[in-house]
Amino acid sequence: MTDCNHQALSFSSLGPKAVVADFQGGRLTSDAGALLLREAGEATGLFRALDQAIPDPRDPALITHDQRTLLAQRIIAIALGYEDLNDHLTLRTDPALQLAAGTIPDEGTPLGSPATLCRLENRIDRPTLLRIAGVLVDQFIASHPEPPEHLVLDFDATDDPVHGHQEGRFFHGYYDGYCFLPLYVFCGDELVTAYLRPSKIDACKHARALLKLLVQRLRATWPDVKITIRAGSGFCRWRLMRWCDSHGVGYVLGLARNAVLERPAADAIARADRQFRRTGPPQRLFDSFAYAAGTWDRRRRVIVKAEPNAQGPHPRFLVVNVPGDPRGLYEDVYCQRGEMENRIKEQQLDLFADRTSCHRFLANQFRLLLSAAAYALVQALRRTALAGTGSARARVGTIRLRLLKVAARVVVSARRVVSHLASSYPLQELFGSVLERLTARTTPGRAGAG
Repeated sequence: MTDCNHQALSFSSLGPKAVVADFQGGRLTSDAGALLLREAGEATGLFRALDQAIPDPRDPALITHDQRTLLAQRIIAIALGYEDLNDHLTLRTDPALQLAAGTIPDEGTPLGSPATLCRLENRIDRPTLLRIAGVLVDQFIASHPEPPEHLVLDFDATDDPVHGHQEGRFFHGYYDGYCFLPLYVFCGDELVTAYLRPSKIDACKHARALLKLLVQRLRATWPDVKITIRAGSGFCRWRLMRWCDSHGVGYVLGLARNAVLERPAADAIARADRQFRRTGPPQRLFDSFAYAAGTWDRRRRVIVKAEPNAQGPHPRFLVVNVPGDPRGLYEDVYCQRGEMENRIKEQQLDLFADRTSCHRFLANQFRLLLSAAAYALVQALRRTALAGTGSARARVGTIRLRLLKVAARVVVSARRVVSHLASSYPLQELFGSVLERLTARTTPGRAGAG
């Protein structure tokens, strides 16, 4: 702490009284909700599983911070809103973070420094990244108390802007900047995996291999589960569709518009245009037909949505191998993939998945997975402890403000660690309810224990 922090900070006076402040309040925290994340981590076994997935070459006799504590420290800090390793210069002595990471709050024994955390990031190799990704898939599987009948896997790519000379950085014409091109897979609100890629590739690059691994893992657990992939036109590639056709995987994929594709759809487009000109409001008509692009291996079912307006016909196309009414497949299935964009926003805006400023590409992939682990941690809170409450559908940033950013004074005695939460905290009942639900799931002999 710098000397200036010991000086009084003067504010505007309040009547005859001076208003001053300093940074000598003692063992206080603004993040007492980290204790809820600790309980969620224990309930899901997330930190333990990640620790087991990452080899630790250090000599146990010569280290101060064990790997499990470092992982919990960094993931919980991300969930609390601290995106930068440099934040841990002071966070390492925060009593709530110390307790949540599994150590007794003590200023004399701080958590890992930014340098220690940086060394952890830079010793991760490719096989380890694969095991970490496997932990996230295991977390997704464990989120289902009963075998699901049908899973819809949403695939999407997004840009991750970079501002230095990191490994794997390339200029992307569509996004008009230097970036990475991470690939996300979600199933509803649950994150299945996240995969960092250079941006000099097609959006679908490695999607087929990733889908193959996921299908094998999911069917190993749930042999009878029905799986459908849903994605935009950037993933409409015939090799991906051929693999799905031959392995019993459904797909509902966007299909880029072109002049050849519009020929068999001309009748539907013309009928929609006539109705629009006759009635005024835009008319939405659907049709389907068999089609094969010149590079495809065979013809497939294509759905067209014709919805002209004053600016033009604007037809949209899908290619599918699942049964169903064209309108239902478009409106009730394909359009629902838009919700995945909100999940990606949570990753990048609330959990800093785009904080990929390391020089090494593998270290940046590890950072992406740490952000994904933070999402899995908060999602476990949302899925279980917040179910049925007004916060059940709240985004990560809102949950952080409501439940995690709580002021407290931490007192350590010989027998107890007591967090005295702010008396004016307005959501005390919700906080207590969330804790009760989390501890009920981890206490042996109680309902919901596991």
